[in-house]
Amino acid sequence: MSDDEPDKATARQDLCRFLAACYYEPVPEFAEEKLFDSIVIAAGHLDPELVATARRLREAFEAQDLQTLLVDYTRLFLGPIDALAKPYGSCWLPAQTLTEENPPPAVLAIYSEGGFDIDDAFQELPDHIAVELEFLYVLAYTQNQARQAGDSEVLANAEHLQKRFLDAHLGAWIGPFAAALQAGAETPFYQVLAMLTERFVRLQAGAPATH
Repeated sequence: MSDDEPDKATARQDLCRFLAACYYEPVPEFAEEKLFDSIVIAAGHLDPELVATARRLREAFEAQDLQTLLVDYTRLFLGPIDALAKPYGSCWLPAQTLTEENPPPAVLAIYSEGGFDIDDAFQELPDHIAVELEFLYVLAYTQNQARQAGDSEVLANAEHLQKRFLDAHLGAWIGPFAAALQAGAETPFYQVLAMLTERFVRLQAGAPATH
């Protein structure tokens, strides 16, 4: 293992959490807790283009007032009539029909395999973009712990589960979701967030970004 691999591994898991936070309602704590500085630092360990986009995200947040961001957040993700960038995998995966049974049982099954539990108080659907990013964090954390412990079996299982998850779930719908987010956003912040999220997910999946 090279000297920089532990830093990269930690950065990957951190960036999953930080990006997930960006898909919740914008609040003053984003600035108070220096969320975007943390995103830039994590991205800096991973990819030059990623860190350049992360800096743009920080600049876009600092240049915009929270109320304007909140209005755009509502239009994009909540409606009021029809969200412009629905943040649910079941809205973007092929051959999906929006029914009471969505999200499909497959995403819940893979969460269970990864030991990922959603808090009963959580009000969103389990295939929300933030939840899927948080599950990616759990998988990255499990891999990092297994590497440190020298547990090759747990590491292999977590890597295989991550590949399945990205192939069939988050990696399969991030492209059209990010395109809709870029097209629908009225603030640069959400346009750049779309680009950053897609590039990061594609890096984890080993696939080129489409935007």
